[in-house]
Amino acid sequence: MTTKATAPDDTFHVFDTTLRDGAQREGINLTVADKLTIARHLDDFGVGFIEGGWPGANPRDTEFFARARQEIDFEHAQLVAFGATRRAGGKASEDPQVQALLDSGAPVITLVAKSHDRHVELALRTTLDENLEMVRDTVTHLREQGRRVFVDCEHFFDGYRTDAEYAKSVVRTAHEAGADVVILCDTNGGMLPAQVQAVVSTVLADTGARIGIHAQDDTGCAVANTLAAVDAGATHVQCTANGYGERVGNANLFPVVAALELKYGKTVLHEGALAEMTRISHAIAEVVNLTPSTHQPYVGVSAFAHKAGLHASAIKVDPDLYQHIDPERVGNTMRMLVSDMAGHASIELKGKELGIDLGDDRALVGRVVERVKERELKGYTYEAADASFELLLRAEVEGRPRRYFRVESWRAIVEDRPDGTHANEATVKLWAKGERIVATAEGNGPVNALDRALRVGLERIYPQLAKLELVDYKVRILEGRTGTESTTRVLITTGDGSGDWATVGVAENVIAASWQALEDAYTYGLLRAGVEPTD
Repeated sequence: MTTKATAPDDTFHVFDTTLRDGAQREGINLTVADKLTIARHLDDFGVGFIEGGWPGANPRDTEFFARARQEIDFEHAQLVAFGATRRAGGKASEDPQVQALLDSGAPVITLVAKSHDRHVELALRTTLDENLEMVRDTVTHLREQGRRVFVDCEHFFDGYRTDAEYAKSVVRTAHEAGADVVILCDTNGGMLPAQVQAVVSTVLADTGARIGIHAQDDTGCAVANTLAAVDAGATHVQCTANGYGERVGNANLFPVVAALELKYGKTVLHEGALAEMTRISHAIAEVVNLTPSTHQPYVGVSAFAHKAGLHASAIKVDPDLYQHIDPERVGNTMRMLVSDMAGHASIELKGKELGIDLGDDRALVGRVVERVKERELKGYTYEAADASFELLLRAEVEGRPRRYFRVESWRAIVEDRPDGTHANEATVKLWAKGERIVATAEGNGPVNALDRALRVGLERIYPQLAKLELVDYKVRILEGRTGTESTTRVLITTGDGSGDWATVGVAENVIAASWQALEDAYTYGLLRAGVEPTD
């Protein structure tokens, strides 16, 4: 893992904790591959710090840090390991949990520390003085080991209510021990903006520490509380993508960053990053397998949607009459609520990203827009399926789909045996380079059997396919009919050892949807390998 920090400067921090705090949301269960993908998205977006998890606390987080060191070259972010202060009565230099933080290789470490007197006595079961020593000893040790240290003061605002002087003493101790930033955490999410602003102002004045804010959204005020802390002088904000987090969630990264850039005039991202915000938001939603919120500020598909009548008439004159910003500044588009559709600008930008020059051919872009619109209405999504979108785009640019093989038919059979086991077998019939091929294979499920049969059939003609590996597989039942009669969307991630790509399929059953995604995955793999199409 290398870091090429190109953040605007160190005077203001955007700190993302999606991979740790966001992952605590009910319904989210991230694999290591998911976490690596999200980390890449966040780095592309330009956050300054990505909190990857708690190394040593569970094997998944430990593996994430080990793989991140080898697999990700961060361009904008620094990776952060999260952990706790040393145990009561011990030494930080001898604490295995503290050592695991160092072993992670992360250049920055965030320590969670108790700042609520009752939590110290009831949860840690130690004295207030020993808690301060735990903070001092751990921060000092990590600093001596060359790590940058942030300290999260857990339950700070509740602790401030019961014993303000003790809560401030925790901040002061962390600061004096060498913590770069001390973060005031509204762990229970019960604060309101005016209260946050008053407390942050006082703590800044009384401690001299650099202050950050971590706000939960239990009152629906996490974003407002975060900005109130900034108004009071906080220069470090902790957020999660799309507001994911425990209970009702955390401060949402995207409206916080948009407000800082567009309303406060702060440069917190690299140039051009804000225009990628909608894409990044939706891509992360697909990775965690949650439907993107349509009404999310800035990035929701309805954020700049307008109904007919008064709004429509005014927008024809000047769109700014009913919009607080130009939606293209955050990568979104204005809509007249006809349907979900991609705008011309987004198609052109995506084409440039994929290395496809669309020139000034407005008719071509219009056809792509209509094609995307048509397919999205059927349930397709391209936010997390760039490979499928590139194939669609190339088909329009080149005048026909890119084909390396033509499918005659396929079938998958699942046999339920008397002993309770199952056998899965698939047969594919296809044409490639003028040759008719029939291939059969078994698998640990019907989709796996189809994948193997397709590979058996094509590898002799296209040996490049031997490198392909199915990395991830996601299924979502879309709105419409219920239960087993519902439309199904499948997202498949495939890799070739040097990179991954995602494809999408939609059908009335999971096998047919999976087959579509597999076809795209193999086609894109051959395109990526530089193979010329045969048809």
